[in-house]
Amino acid sequence: MKTQSKSKEYLRSCILVAIFASIIAVCSFIAIPSPIPFTLQSLAIFSALTILGGKRGLISIILYIMLGIIGLPVFSGFSGGIGHLFGATGGYIWGFIFTALVYLVITRIFNDSVKFQAVGLVSGLLVCYISGTTWYTAVYLGELSAEAFFSSLTVCVVPFLIPDIVKIILSILICRKLSATKG
Repeated sequence: MKTQSKSKEYLRSCILVAIFASIIAVCSFIAIPSPIPFTLQSLAIFSALTILGGKRGLISIILYIMLGIIGLPVFSGFSGGIGHLFGATGGYIWGFIFTALVYLVITRIFNDSVKFQAVGLVSGLLVCYISGTTWYTAVYLGELSAEAFFSSLTVCVVPFLIPDIVKIILSILICRKLSATKG
C-alpha cells in the first residue's frame, strides 16, 4: 500500500514538473506590449518555484531549458537551440537556474512562508540580473568593465524592475490562492 502511494506521489510530481516546464514555455511567448515589451516567462518561473517548491521548481526550469537546448522553440520569440543560450541574452536564461537555487537555499534554511518566498524570489532575481547582465555585457558589448556593466544594467534591468516585482507578487498570490483551495 505504501509503495503504491509513493508511486502515485512520484508520478504526480513528475507530471507537475512537466506541466510547469510547459507553462514556462507558453509564458515566454506571451508578450505584454509596453514601451519596452516583456514576457510572462519570469512569472511562470516564479510560480513554478512558489507552487512546486524549490526542488521541483528547479527541475521544471532545467527541463524547460533542456527543451530549448534540443531545439524546441520554447524561448521568447519562438526560438530554440543551444546557440540561443550563448547569445547576448542567454545569461538570463542560465540565470533562471541561479534564481531557483537561491530560492531553494533560502526556503530550505528558513521556511517557505510568504516572507521567505518573497526574499527567495527577490534574491534569486537579483542573482539572475547580475549573471544575465554580466553575460550580456561580455557577449554583446565585448567587454567587462564596470562602466559597460552599469550601462547594460540601464538597458537590461531597470526597465524590468517594476514588472518583475509585480510578477513576484502575483506568483505568491497565485500560490496562496491555490494553497487555500487545496485545504
